[in-house]
Formats: sequence, structure tokens, C-alpha cells
Amino acid sequence: MKTTLNTSDQKAISKVITGNHAVSYGALLARAQVISAYPITPQTQVVELLSEFCANGTLRAQFIKVESEHSAMAALIGAASAGARTFTATSAHGLALMHEMLHWAAGARLPIVMANINRAMGPPWSVWTDQNDSLSQRDTGWMQFYCESNQEVLDTVIQAYKVAERLSLPAMLVLDAFVLSHTAEAVEISSQSLVDRYLPPYRAEYKLDVNDPHAFGGLATPDVYMELRYQIQKAHEAALEECAQADAEFERLFGRRYGLVESYYADDADLVLVTSGTVTSTAREVIEELRGEGRSVGLLKIRLFRPFPIEPVREALRRAKKIAVVDRNIGFGVGGIFAQEIKSALYSALVRPALFGFVAGLGGRDITPEVLREIIDYAETHQEPEDLIWVGVRV
Repeated sequence: MKTTLNTSDQKAISKVITGNHAVSYGALLARAQVISAYPITPQTQVVELLSEFCANGTLRAQFIKVESEHSAMAALIGAASAGARTFTATSAHGLALMHEMLHWAAGARLPIVMANINRAMGPPWSVWTDQNDSLSQRDTGWMQFYCESNQEVLDTVIQAYKVAERLSLPAMLVLDAFVLSHTAEAVEISSQSLVDRYLPPYRAEYKLDVNDPHAFGGLATPDVYMELRYQIQKAHEAALEECAQADAEFERLFGRRYGLVESYYADDADLVLVTSGTVTSTAREVIEELRGEGRSVGLLKIRLFRPFPIEPVREALRRAKKIAVVDRNIGFGVGGIFAQEIKSALYSALVRPALFGFVAGLGGRDITPEVLREIIDYAETHQEPEDLIWVGVRV
């Protein structure tokens, strides 16, 4: 069956698709030129649909079938070095296998975009969601966006290219396995012409060219290496403003905006719940119910994790007396990773609310409204902050 897409100047189309296919359509609309593919559950549907797009001519791109995830990233590094717009997707141990190449992509300042479908790391073996796979790569130099809905997934692919190519930094968008990747929702798929207005063709400033030869990635002696890392850090600092601008520009053209963070009743709440990914959707319903009961609670969604949006987080939390962070991950020996980042961001602020770090939902365990109510109740009734509170552990 041939899959086609509206490319007229007139209207977007609405299509009921899974989160994985929202990724595929995002790469299609972004006009990715080279796609490398290695299947791994629960990511496989992403590259399957892209292979169909390439085979039937919907997308004019080179589709490279490789023997491992390490090779998938290596292939894109080569293609991006030659000036191509590149894309791949992976999960869990596939992302871990790429680790060496992730450093290379960031150090080479290549604007590769990749989707990671969050999947718990083994052993024991799991195909269900938590965030440890992507968060274990947080210091490789890649930007990281955590998505809540299928619409946000598609739009973030396009925004990620915009920012990545402006700053010469790679970008990773992240979505929950099965909760989002295999759940179908109505998604607006914009016309190709409108996306083209937002995202022009990629023109690499420096690239491999037989007619203008350069050397890339050679030995850097101690008198220059540190400056190269300094430039990556400065690019990440600039990415905060670039992401905000790209999001605002996206709203002007498409009518949707996501922010670096999203504050929901947080400006007047005594207790703010902090979430990321699909947990946020459940949390909104809980916050609405609790506000209706007269409880002073709010919500902060973290969308951009790298670079970490320190000032927006501080601003959103500055009135809170208590913070309850829901981490679908664990930094062994410390606690939840988002909680640690938020504590670091608030450390030098004049006001330091009591922060409670909750770890929940590992390996795909459901984070239900009842679980979130339990978390909020605990934070409201306890006074001393705690770094690590396990939720729902059966011991």
C-alpha cells in the first residue's frame, strides 16, 4: 500500500497515528536526506515506515540498512560530514551501543537528529519504558527533548532540525515506549510547503568536498582541545534562546507552542509537581481535581533537558514552598536524575523550597492518578526534604 502525504499549499491533514509514526512523518516533512536503520523494539516502526516512504518515492532519501546501532550512527556521521540532513531512531541497548559515536557526533558538531524511544535497560530484560537509556547519554553533548504527545513528537522532530542546524549540535527527541510509541492519537500533519517555509534546506558551512578539501577529526593537542569543548558548552548555552525562538516561530506558522518548560498552575501553588514525558498528561488531570478540592498544587513539565533550562525552572518554582519531582529513572547511588538537576539549578537561588525526589514507573510500571495523588499527599504532609522516595516498590 502506497503512503502519500499532502504537499499542497492549502491545508494540513489530520491523521490518527502512533507516536512512532509521528516520528516518521516528522522526518519526512523535514526532508531528511540520509536515514540509517537498525530495528530494535519498540523503535522498529519508525524506520519501517520511513523505508516505505523511501521505497515508494514519497521521500527522496538514501535509506541505509546497517548491521548495528553503532554502525547506524557511524553512517550518519559520514553523511552529515558531507553536508546531508540525517536521521535515525533507536531504543535502550541500541542507544547504549551508539555511545562512542554519540561523542563523535557532538564533538564533530554535526546536526544529526535522532529519536530515542525510552526503554528500560537490562538485565533483567525489558521492553517497557523508563528514562535511563536516554539519561545515561546526557553528557555526550546532544540536546535532549522529552515529548508528551504524538503531536509534540512530530513537531519536535521539525524543531530539532531547526535548532541543530543553527548551532551545529546533534539533537535527540525522546518518547515513552508503548505509552506513546504504540498509542494512536489524532495528529495534524502540516503541508510540506509550510514546513519548508519553517525549515529551509540544510547548507553545511564546513563539509567534506573533493573540490575544497579539508581534514576533520584529527588529533587535537592540549593547547586546542579545551577550547573546542568550551565552544560546545557555549553552543549549548546559546541553544536555550535558539530553542525558544524556534518554538515561537513554529507557533506563528503552525499555531502550536511547547516551551522549554510548561507551567500549569505553578505560579500560585504551594506545592509543585515536576514531571516529564507522558506522566505529564496524567498529572494535569490530577492537578485539576486537586485544585477543585481547594488544594494549592501546580505542575511543571520539563520538555528540554539538555541544555538544562536553569532560569525557566527557577522562575517557575520560585514561589513554591515544596517541590515533588517524579523521576521515571534512577541514578544509582544518588536518586532521581531530574530531581538532582533541579536541586542543582535551585542551589544558588535565593529561595530553596523543600524538594522531594520520587522514583516511580521503572520498567513500564503504570504511574496512575492514584500514584500521583500518593506522591502529592506525601510531600504535603512531610516537612523535611528527601532525596529518594521509592513509590510502589513491593518489598
